[in-house]
Amino acid sequence: MPGKWIVMLFLAAAFGIAVVWVSGSDRRPPPDPNAPREYTYGKFTAANGMELHYLRTEPSNVTPAVVNQNVVLTPYYGINGGFFYQSDLLSIAVVNDVPVYPEKNGYGDGGANVKYARGTLVWDGATGALSVQVVRQASELRVFDRSRYWAQGGISMLPGDEESWEEQAAAENAPYAEDERLRSAAAFDRDGQLYLIVSANKGTLRAFREAILEGFGQDVLADGIFLDGDGSSQLRSRQKELKGDGRPVVQMLRLLN
Repeated sequence: MPGKWIVMLFLAAAFGIAVVWVSGSDRRPPPDPNAPREYTYGKFTAANGMELHYLRTEPSNVTPAVVNQNVVLTPYYGINGGFFYQSDLLSIAVVNDVPVYPEKNGYGDGGANVKYARGTLVWDGATGALSVQVVRQASELRVFDRSRYWAQGGISMLPGDEESWEEQAAAENAPYAEDERLRSAAAFDRDGQLYLIVSANKGTLRAFREAILEGFGQDVLADGIFLDGDGSSQLRSRQKELKGDGRPVVQMLRLLN
């Protein structure tokens, strides 16, 4: 009998440790009084039912950053970035001509859109201008000063081109375009304001694009890209958190101030 009680106590202790470990692994970072404030949060539901949440800010207030964590569980504000496989980045993510994951030393470090030339959002710090450039390698990007820019790879959105945007997205191998999935994007208007956008519910790529054009205005948006989606669609701000399916992502677009 004493042996039985010892075994039961051991199992109970082990269960308690497991509960603490699991709950700790999903613990939010504590509130940061110095968290970014130079952004505007907004949300809307489009006619097709897609619910979009967004952060509007200056592009100078954003940087691609490696996190290897669910965005909600990081100490940062922003949204998920480009495509990845396991720990390798499959989309361009560079700052001042340096890949954001230099430890990779080549493949998966953020220096390339792997396999395909894809729409890449580029902020040129010297001119203050945003653009979308379809490239394979970060070295192909056209900027005024290679020591003053950042770039994030994705899939071309072409908000002003209803005839060929789907053809271009297919050429860039947009994944699961016809599936009902969570979606993310980064787009900018004609005044140079950047919008980081994440859906709270699922839809096709077409439905997501339609919702973006309805919410922000086809004549207002200059260009943009679709980012990684599905369970990777994540957002963290003072006003809202969206954790996707809870998975970690390799990289995010982070607000600085």
